[in-house]
Amino acid sequence: MQRKIRVGVVDDHPLYRDGVVFAVESENDMEVVAQGESANDAYQIALDKSPDVLLLDMNMPGGGINAVAKIALKCPSTRTLMLTVVDGEDEVRSVLRKGARGYLLKGTSSYELANAVRIVSRGQSYVSPSFAAQLIMSRGAEDSDTKEASGMFPELSEREERILLLIHRGLSNRLIGDELGLTEKTVKGYVTTIMEKLHVRNRVEAAMMAAERTSGRKQ
Repeated sequence: MQRKIRVGVVDDHPLYRDGVVFAVESENDMEVVAQGESANDAYQIALDKSPDVLLLDMNMPGGGINAVAKIALKCPSTRTLMLTVVDGEDEVRSVLRKGARGYLLKGTSSYELANAVRIVSRGQSYVSPSFAAQLIMSRGAEDSDTKEASGMFPELSEREERILLLIHRGLSNRLIGDELGLTEKTVKGYVTTIMEKLHVRNRVEAAMMAAERTSGRKQ
C-alpha cells in the first residue's frame, strides 16, 4: 500500500483551518498529521512531525515568511506551501525566495489545493496559473525597464541603478533586499549613496528623478 502524503496545517483562523483539514483528509492519498496557529507552531511541527508538506498562512502570528525561511534552513525535508489572501507580486517572489515550494490563494478550490500538495510533495514547485502568468509578465516588464534605463545614470554603478529602479517601483528596503539577495542594512547603505550621488534629499526625490529620466528616454 502506497504511503500517504503527510500534511501539516497552520492557520490562526480555526474555522478556515478546519476547512483545509477536511479538504486534505477527504483525499485518499493524504493525511493531516498536525495542526497549529503560529510561526512557532509551524517550526515545531516541522521538527517533531516532519510532514511532507506544511500548509502555512502568510499573516499568522510570527509571520509566515519567517516560518518558511526557518523551516527551509532547519527542516529541508518538509516542503512549505503558502495558502493566503495576500496576492502581491513582491510578496509572492519574497516567500518563494525564502524557500516556499508553492503559493495559493485562500479562494482556491479543494481540487487545486490537493493537486498543489501532490506536486509540492514530489519536490516540485507550484504557483497558481494566474500567479505564474502575472509574475512572468511582470519580470518581462522589469527587464525591459532595466535595459531602457541602462546608462541613463552614469553617476551610479550598475547595482545602484538597479536599486534606484526598484525604489521607483515603490519597493521598501526590505523588499529590495529580497529582490537582490541583500540584507536590509546593505540596501539602506546603497540608498544613502544613491541619494548623495544624485544630490537628492530623500528616496521620494530619487524616485522622481528616475521617473523623469526614464520617461524622457521613452519619448
